[in-house]
Amino acid sequence: MGTKLERMIVIFISVVLVAPVSCGKSGVNDNSALLVPFNIDRNRVIIPTSVNGSRELNLILDTGMAFDGVYLFHEEFVDEIDTSGAIEVRVPGAGDGEASTAVMIETGRIAFGDVTIDSQKVIISRSPHTQNFPTDGVIGWNLFGHYAVEIDYDKEIITLHDSLGLGDDDSWSVIPIELKKGIPFLECEVEVVKDERVLMIFYIDLASGDALELLTGPDQKFTMPDSLMDQYLGTGLSGDIHGQSGKSVAVRISMYELRNITTAFAPAEVRSKQEGADGILGNDLIRRFNVIFDYSNARLYLKPNGFYETPFE
Repeated sequence: MGTKLERMIVIFISVVLVAPVSCGKSGVNDNSALLVPFNIDRNRVIIPTSVNGSRELNLILDTGMAFDGVYLFHEEFVDEIDTSGAIEVRVPGAGDGEASTAVMIETGRIAFGDVTIDSQKVIISRSPHTQNFPTDGVIGWNLFGHYAVEIDYDKEIITLHDSLGLGDDDSWSVIPIELKKGIPFLECEVEVVKDERVLMIFYIDLASGDALELLTGPDQKFTMPDSLMDQYLGTGLSGDIHGQSGKSVAVRISMYELRNITTAFAPAEVRSKQEGADGILGNDLIRRFNVIFDYSNARLYLKPNGFYETPFE
């Protein structure tokens, strides 16, 4: 269906490829909570989702998408989904180019797992950088912005809790987070090179399939390792990202220490638009825990799972 381009607005989504539904009071083991199945593809959490009655789309769960709705990568969806009354928007993101163009409606009906929500933004990319992405798009704030989101990587199930009651379960480690523009930030101690431990500020980007990304530039707090390879690191909404790859000795999150971590080193001005960040924790690191994102209480809960001791590759 054709689109009517009426005005220009600016929206930010931090993907790199590389109205809430009430479910009643529930705790972490409450069967009345909403369930959302997922699968792992290319080291990312993929949520099967329907948009305006469409076929099932494979959407990446993205902590960097800080608004209700979905962002779809392929322009062909303009013809597959009812886009009556669409407007033109610009979407800045990671990469070395200008903000990409897209069309947007605010009348989307989104269905995933036990959840169906009306009157949602649906943004369809016209950027040449996204047309060949292997997945269909991203979704984020519909989950993180309205629920305590429990991700069980062992069982590949997400549980959405209206309120979080852990009871006597002390197996979770509680980590304070700070939301900046809807994105979770936290502090971690990193040993990039041997015997040089540095406290740094990271944000979590589940749309990243990497484990650890460190941002390089004049403000970096770490020493670069000797053994690095120049590498194409991926493509964001605004173009390609080039940098280097190597290993970091260790990362410590709360009481947990992960070692010999595959690390991407990317120029800060290209990879990230987030001020104050030293680096990014991607899904290859986070998936080694079962995790609860509790934005309303500014907390992250971690518990090692069956992937915890899997070597980084």
